[in-house]
Order: sequence, then structure tokens, then C-alpha cells
Amino acid sequence: MLVLASASPRRRELLTQAGYDFEVCPANIPEQRRPGEGPIDFVTRLAREKAQFVFDRLQTRAEPTLVLGADTIVVVADQILGKPRDAADAARMLRLLSGRAHHVLTGVCLLAADGIEVAVETTAVTMRELADERIAAYIATGEPMDKAGAYAIQGRAARWIPRVEGCYFNVVGLPLARVASMIEARRDR
Repeated sequence: MLVLASASPRRRELLTQAGYDFEVCPANIPEQRRPGEGPIDFVTRLAREKAQFVFDRLQTRAEPTLVLGADTIVVVADQILGKPRDAADAARMLRLLSGRAHHVLTGVCLLAADGIEVAVETTAVTMRELADERIAAYIATGEPMDKAGAYAIQGRAARWIPRVEGCYFNVVGLPLARVASMIEARRDR
């Protein structure tokens, strides 16, 4: 049984779209960066911790469990952007992203009783320059409040993204092709 260790509606939608049967069991772990921890180490550690948290909770199951953990961040100008704390933080993030390229990193972890696989997907995204009025109007919609980097590429912010280099689904929150390869490789063992 595949278990998604995330409450993200986007990740649920993507796995459903890809045709997977799975259950959702969100992980409740602190998402704090450690001192000196780089972006790749940060997202892969969080993906591992989420998967491990859920795997440990489900250990008593009789059927084999495959747990998928994931975490997404945005990196721009050597700054890591997670989800905004509030509207002011969302505005700060969007101003930082305005008119420049940034990277979206998603760490993924597939954990089973017989092993663990961890990977990271990186996608380069370019955002058009945004006036403060557009930023304020976008924040007023509520859409950016639970998104890394304070924007949803699959939502209203799509109109500001002229270029994506790499996996689009990674920017939404889950690199589907990479995750599918990981799952299929495990099932083919």
C-alpha cells in the first residue's frame, strides 16, 4: 500500500492524476532549517523525516507499506523560501522573486521495510516583474498563503511565469516522473 506522508492537496491531486491508489497520512514534524544546512540537504532531510514519521506510525500493519514523503522549497539569491508566515511575508517573497529566475527544489523519500530511497528534483522558474499592486491583489486572493515561495504556478500566478526549465509538476509540489520511476523500480524488485 502506498501512503502519502503529506496533507498537500496538490500532491494528492498529482498522485491521483498519475493513477496511483494511495492513502493520505500527514506527517507532523517541525520544518525548521538547521544552522548551515544547504537547500538540498534541507529538503531531503524533511522528506526523509516525514516519511519516517508516518512509517513508524504504521508499523503495526500486516500489509507492506510504502511511504512517500516530500518537501518543496524555493531558492532565490541564496535565500530559501518556504511557506509565508503571513501576508507581509508573502509580499516580501513575491517582491524577491519579481523579475528574476529562481529554483524550486523538491526532496522526495520512498521508505519501505526493506530500504529507503531519497532524491531531489530541481526546476528553474522565471517570474515576470510584478508591481506592488499586483502583489497585493494576489495576496488578497489567499492563494499564496500555503505555497512555497508564496505562489501557485498552477493557479493565478501562472500568468507571471514565462519560462520553466525542468519538471513543471515539481513546481506544483511533486516531481511525478521521478516519483513514478522510484515507485516502479521498487515494485519491480
